[in-house]
Amino acid sequence: MPLALLALAVGAFGIGTTEFVMMGLLPEVADDLNISIPTAGHLVAAYALGVVVGAPLLAAVTARMSRRTVLISLMVLFVAGNALSAFAPGNASLLAARFLSGLPHGAFFGVGAVVATNMVAPERKARAVSLMFLGLTVANIAGVPVATLMGQRLGWRATFLGVSAIGLVAIASLAVLIPRDRAAAPTTGLRGELAALRSLPVWLALGTTVAGFGALFSAYSYITPMLTDGAGYADSSVTLLLALFGVGATIGNLLGGRLADHAMRPTLFGGLTSLVAVLALFPPLMTTAWGGALAVFLLGVAAFVTGSPLTMMVMEKAAAGPSLASSANQAAFNLANAGGAWTGGLVLAAGFGVTSPASAGAVLAALGLGVAAVAYAVDRRRESAGEGHVVATHTPERAGVLHH
Repeated sequence: MPLALLALAVGAFGIGTTEFVMMGLLPEVADDLNISIPTAGHLVAAYALGVVVGAPLLAAVTARMSRRTVLISLMVLFVAGNALSAFAPGNASLLAARFLSGLPHGAFFGVGAVVATNMVAPERKARAVSLMFLGLTVANIAGVPVATLMGQRLGWRATFLGVSAIGLVAIASLAVLIPRDRAAAPTTGLRGELAALRSLPVWLALGTTVAGFGALFSAYSYITPMLTDGAGYADSSVTLLLALFGVGATIGNLLGGRLADHAMRPTLFGGLTSLVAVLALFPPLMTTAWGGALAVFLLGVAAFVTGSPLTMMVMEKAAAGPSLASSANQAAFNLANAGGAWTGGLVLAAGFGVTSPASAGAVLAALGLGVAAVAYAVDRRRESAGEGHVVATHTPERAGVLHH
């Protein structure tokens, strides 16, 4: 695998750290800015909104730029957003800075996925994507706990300065490791990228992402009360258990990338089926300490097995405009985050029990499996009609495989 994938992983590590660390710093931020914790929670939503807005917008605006230049520019914007967060004088300015920090998130992963797949042989494309996402999953193991501890000991502003430093390392890595001739400007432009989004298979793939990862966030958003009220863990143990989720996510991500290179669709179906099963088992597993730990680990594995095949499926169905479609998939991930948390909160507020968000997640995962089945049926029907790939074109960029 090309060493350039390490630069993408470093950027993903920084993005993953800043995305999730705010959840652990809400008490410190609320106390320092003299606001309530629910009000501070809007800072999480501001970042997610930045991702949803920035993913398609920035991918479209930069459609004709060199992808190496785009990646470096996005990380510059990332550093600026986190530095402004560190020096924000009040809640309003911090909300704006968090929104700015979220803008480059989706476009970085979208463009990065295209760059990663163009640097390897066809049989290694999904593994290349999974190695880029490795930075995101490792952030949940090391980046978020360390950044949270830094914020608790040195103040939350120090955390965002630290994340800015990670961004600077990512910029240097991208500048050194991404060769100019391996990430030339695409030939499709904005019109070609937008045309790719008019395809039904692309939207079915995006719908699978929203439902499948909505299932994850329906449970994960309320994992702390499940572990404390259900499995009997102390509050102090939750951080370690969330790191265990990160271990499971890392294993699932790498496993999904390897399996998807051999059989993309079966890997996706298998991952979603496993996610249904794991979430359905949450109520009995969350009755004991060992069961709770096992449930958290298996949730990470099952959910992230689907990450690489979902990304690859969207890119395959939008072969003429992969950057915008892949970035839109990142927006879909964040819509899944918000929608899943909202769904889990509804059933929890309705009084169905502390593990009810996981049961709701099982329903969402089953829905994702259904959407994936519809997408498969549409593909089969189009293939039998002789239509082949929906929007694929043979552009010079994809005419040959780039190798290190």
